[in-house]
Amino acid sequence: MTHYEKLVRDRIPEILESKGVAYEQRIATDEEYRTELIKKLQEEATEFAESDGDIEELADVLEVIAALRSLAEYNTVTSIQEKKRTERGGFLKRYILKGEKP
Repeated sequence: MTHYEKLVRDRIPEILESKGVAYEQRIATDEEYRTELIKKLQEEATEFAESDGDIEELADVLEVIAALRSLAEYNTVTSIQEKKRTERGGFLKRYILKGEKP
């Protein structure tokens, strides 16, 4: 039997109940929620990379990012993203650099 304890999407308990799957549920503390979201981002990003860019996996990454952005400590991330894009650019020009690291 597989054991788990991880953050899941909001409707997973409802889906498990409809299938008759037994589980325990609790609500994460604020700090635990942040920590679990960061772990979930790593999990979903790895799944995206391993799937060779599957759009469903990218959607999962974006969902976790949306949840992280809802946290007070990350509420300025969009303005920081825009600032960095202005100062350093984005990735749309597709530049690949090759050279020695200093």
